[in-house]
Parts: sequence; C-alpha cells; structure tokens
Amino acid sequence: MSETVAIIDYGSGNLRSAQKALARAASEAGLNTDILLTSDPDTVRLCDRIVLPGVGAFADCRQGLLAIDGMKDALQESVRRKGTPFLGICVGMQLLAQQGHEFGVHKGMGWTNGTIKAIKPSDKRLKIPHMGWNDISLTDTGKSHPVAKVISPGDHAYFVHSFQMELSTADALLATTEYGGAITAIVGQDNIIGTQFHPEKSQNVGQKFLRAFLEWRP
Repeated sequence: MSETVAIIDYGSGNLRSAQKALARAASEAGLNTDILLTSDPDTVRLCDRIVLPGVGAFADCRQGLLAIDGMKDALQESVRRKGTPFLGICVGMQLLAQQGHEFGVHKGMGWTNGTIKAIKPSDKRLKIPHMGWNDISLTDTGKSHPVAKVISPGDHAYFVHSFQMELSTADALLATTEYGGAITAIVGQDNIIGTQFHPEKSQNVGQKFLRAFLEWRP
C-alpha cells in the first residue's frame, strides 16, 4: 500500500534534510511512500501523514504557519478530527503547546498541555543554547509507545534549542534528556508525536525513529 507524507513548508525548518531522512527511512523499511514538501492546505488534507519541522523562534514559526491561508484549518481537520499521524520536530513540536514564552507570550496550537519556557540549567557552566548530542531516557509511557519505544538505553540524538516544553501533567511525556535538569525530548498522545531533537540529524537513532513513525498505525 502506498502512502504520502506531507512535510509542511512554511518558511522554517530543515526541509530538504527532513525529506531525505524520511525517504531513506521509508526505503530501508521497504515502504512505498512519497515524501512531499508542500504549503498547500488541500494537499495536507489528502496526505496519510504530516510532518511539521521548525527552526528559529516560536513566534516567528507560528506567524509563518498562520500566514498560509487555510493551513491552520487543514491541520485541525486532518490531525484533530481525522486522526492523521503527525510528527512535530523541534519548534514544530513546541508549537503543539498551549503557549510559548519566547520574546513575549504567544498562543500555540494547544494540542498538548505544555508551555514553552527558556532552559535554565542548574549548572550555570552549561551554555545556552543546548546544542549537541545527548542521551534520551524514555519514561514508562514512552517505553510502551509504538514510536518512542524504538529508542534504546544509551541512544543519543542531536539537539539545538534554547527553549523547552514544560508539561503541566506527565501523561504526554515520552522521553527526557538531561542538561542541568530534565528537559522534554519526546511528547506524544493519540495520533500526535513530537521531538525536541532533530531526527533528520541524529543518524541511526533518527532513522529508526522516523521508520517507526512511518510504520505507526495509531
């Protein structure tokens, strides 16, 4: 069975890197999958999976997404009403939150009970942004999640960010990383999953995660 994955092009994100990584993951899994870069809401509605990347500031990414006429409604229809599998990457994950507190307070999509706040490591010697390779530790919920559970103890992923998602309850928390305190690494509920790290830059760990996303049937 063939599927189509929409990577939303709204002027922010490692679009080509994400496209290549997803195409490789599909090929290695033997899946007949087309990976599209699109800013067309009607195309998004028709796709079997949706990926929202994001690089930069929360407010800028939100503004770029909302500037595409009809995209907010297309996402709401596909992800929230139809249950289309959705992956948010970096700021694409942060946009799932209720609010972002970066250069002011800005409304997110409200798909998780999170708030985006500045990273404040307990060790003042740790630099911001948090950049580089870090361990991923699954929560008990993450260990049973069909996508997150492919992460093994000791697996490293690539992070680059100055803000993180703080969840008001732990039900959507699938994994953390340590950087002067626990930082949210993966969130997920229902047909939605998001990563603070960049799977497209995380080599073998990223590839097995993307493959699990492409094979996921929530």
